[in-house]
Amino acid sequence: MIEDAEIFDAHEGGKLSVELKEPLDTQRALSIAYTPGVAQVSRAIATDHTLAAKYTWANRLVAVVSDGTAVLGLGDIGPAASLPVMEGKSALFKSFGGLNSIPIVLDTKDPDEIVETLIRLRPTFGAVNLEDISAPRCFEIERRVIEALDCPVMHDDQHGTAIVVLAALLGATKVLERDIHALRVVISGAGAAGVACANILLNKGITDVVVLDSQGIVHSAGTTSIPSRPSWPGGPIRASSPVGWPRRCRARMCFSGCRPVWCLRS
Repeated sequence: MIEDAEIFDAHEGGKLSVELKEPLDTQRALSIAYTPGVAQVSRAIATDHTLAAKYTWANRLVAVVSDGTAVLGLGDIGPAASLPVMEGKSALFKSFGGLNSIPIVLDTKDPDEIVETLIRLRPTFGAVNLEDISAPRCFEIERRVIEALDCPVMHDDQHGTAIVVLAALLGATKVLERDIHALRVVISGAGAAGVACANILLNKGITDVVVLDSQGIVHSAGTTSIPSRPSWPGGPIRASSPVGWPRRCRARMCFSGCRPVWCLRS
């Protein structure tokens, strides 16, 4: 059991810092890294903007961006409270991917402002990781950021979760010697993660997928339809009737939980 004191001590002052690639311990080093030497690099980039990828850190810098509206297990806690989580994600990029990363928390829930901010900041980074943005706003923001920026864009709650779920199913069906296309899957949660998991499983060729939200089964008629969400490949996910989730779960081979466990208890 990890004590609270140990956790808070590890977070004191934040989990990230900036380190120099080369020491600035001589006048010559200062003149190369800053004035006057840096002016030569700036002039070269001004002439050819593609050189920024080679002579700045932008090409290996990931911006972890959130508005703090859908933090895992915590919900809408706002930008300041979500910053430790975003610092943690940036630390993962550096530790496991070797990529520099900075957390950016935005004090706005307006999709237009979020998209516009990232457009303006584009010269600073080489990739964007959208994180913990509530549905259905996250779908629009992701789509618009991908369209607006000429760099990789990932929404971790969608893409990361879906990739892990598919990988787990591929491994499980291999071990159990089952046909993945014959699986009957139920997904609990029709937010960002649930929708993305449904998408990737359908694209893999698993046709029997049922998605549950807080009101029951997502289907083509009745109160559980979710028109604000994107269409799934081949049309909306549907069930023959909006029956309760326990009955559906008992008839499934695979259960994927994409919402808090208390939702199942209720």
